[in-house]
Amino acid sequence: MTAVAAAAALAPARKPRHLAGTGALLRLALRRDRVMIPAWVLVLGLAVASMGASFEALYDTAAQRAELAASMNANASLRALYGPIFSDTIGGLVTWRMAGFGAVLAGVMSLLIVVRHTREEEETGRQELLSAAMVGRRAPLTAALLTALIANAALAVLIAGGLAKSGQPAAGSLALGVAIGGAGMFFAGLAAIAAQLTESARLAKGLTGAVLGLAFALRAAGDAAASGPSGAGAGGASSPLVWISPIGWAENLRAYADERWWVTLLFIAATLLTVGAAYVLTARRDIGMSFLPARPGPARAPRSLSGPTGLAWRLQRTTLLGWTLGFLCAGAVFGGIAKGASDLVGGNRQTLEIVQRMGGQQGLTDAFLATMTGMLGMVAAIYAAGSVLRLRSEETGDRAEPVLAGAVGRLRWACGHLAVAYLGTAVILGSGGLALGISYGITAHDVAGQLGPVLGAALAQVPAVWTLTGVAVLVYGLLPKATTAVWAVVGGCLAIGWIGPSLKFPQWAMDLSPFSHLPKLPGAGTTAAPFLWLLGLSALFMVAGLTGLRRRDMD
Repeated sequence: MTAVAAAAALAPARKPRHLAGTGALLRLALRRDRVMIPAWVLVLGLAVASMGASFEALYDTAAQRAELAASMNANASLRALYGPIFSDTIGGLVTWRMAGFGAVLAGVMSLLIVVRHTREEEETGRQELLSAAMVGRRAPLTAALLTALIANAALAVLIAGGLAKSGQPAAGSLALGVAIGGAGMFFAGLAAIAAQLTESARLAKGLTGAVLGLAFALRAAGDAAASGPSGAGAGGASSPLVWISPIGWAENLRAYADERWWVTLLFIAATLLTVGAAYVLTARRDIGMSFLPARPGPARAPRSLSGPTGLAWRLQRTTLLGWTLGFLCAGAVFGGIAKGASDLVGGNRQTLEIVQRMGGQQGLTDAFLATMTGMLGMVAAIYAAGSVLRLRSEETGDRAEPVLAGAVGRLRWACGHLAVAYLGTAVILGSGGLALGISYGITAHDVAGQLGPVLGAALAQVPAVWTLTGVAVLVYGLLPKATTAVWAVVGGCLAIGWIGPSLKFPQWAMDLSPFSHLPKLPGAGTTAAPFLWLLGLSALFMVAGLTGLRRRDMD
């Protein structure tokens, strides 16, 4: 070794710049999310872009659209769910239907991306390994935020381009795309802050999700309270509660209704503020540490932690509680507006046909209730998939290895988590059905007569959810590195149930979803056959997945 080489080896390494390695980390993040991001962007973007054609087919005259706008703005429950209609044009109806929900879904996409590439990387130890190379202190956070920016920009472009191509005004199309993408970036910034505050990725997602739910609740409360000629429903000033919520900002940009472009400054300012706070926090902590450290547990473990099932319950109980509370709230809202289903449909024959395709040929109110219980079931599949895939995160995070090193077999370990997934699905659907039945029974002055059928309709969704749960077990057991495909399957079923009836999907496409094979309850006749077939298919998938898990190598 020459003197120069020896001096170079002994000399301290030059400190990397704060953003060194950002490009490489960005490429890595995009490669890892090559399935998840396109799936989110395409499903959400095409759902929004296709909504214009659906409304145009349903309400083909200005008089029909004006009647719909008047009835929606006069109904406080529907304003709370969807927001007010600021314009009775086709684009205005698309904005009314999709601005709020699109902003919420963009926020969910963004928080998943940011937490995945920040706190989750630290929790698994991969970030420490990467930071040993020439990677700047702020490079991981920057790469995660840029990944979220690319996803939200692609979503905004797809929405704006799709609506403009369908014949809607370009300015309004761009405004709606910016509103949804801007909301997504704001929640990306919040997720970046949560990733600095907490020690676990699940808690970071939970905190950001709680703020997201609070934002939607504030928007709903503000829109429900606005009434009269000066309220938001008439195109006047919105409630202060709406302006507090970033979901309300997306609404108040007012796409297709004399766009308020200055509202975009709220998105920009709030995003810069949250991102700046995240950068300040990340510079003041060590990798793997947090500002809200986990509380130390008791000196002695309780009896409930003596087995893998108790451990699985301890790990997933907070998530289950959150989903249960969310379904209770959703059921109460849906039950409150069920009696006004006729206001939603009005005298429009096409809308009535869509509701009947989604909820059955029985009476209009029963069809609406069947549609709502079907939506609860499809959303519950998201919980079930996430609960099953907790097995994969435990495996890749090296937390399963210490458990399996003892007197615990793979099947026993996996069945503990699967018990929470399968039974938890029944719990959250039961809670949603209970709230839906009680709320509707109160408005119909017949709680005793309505609670049983509505609760039964909600629980009737369990076999379809369990079928998708079995798909998740199958993929995890046989193809563990392809578990992101589970989200594509669940998202596809959600898209089929959500937009399939309005876009008149062919029957073979509708039959791809297990929910299409269930009877439309309450009100419709039923037999045991579809339930038994779905339960059998779920059991087959689960057995095949567990067999694969038993025979393959653990990561």
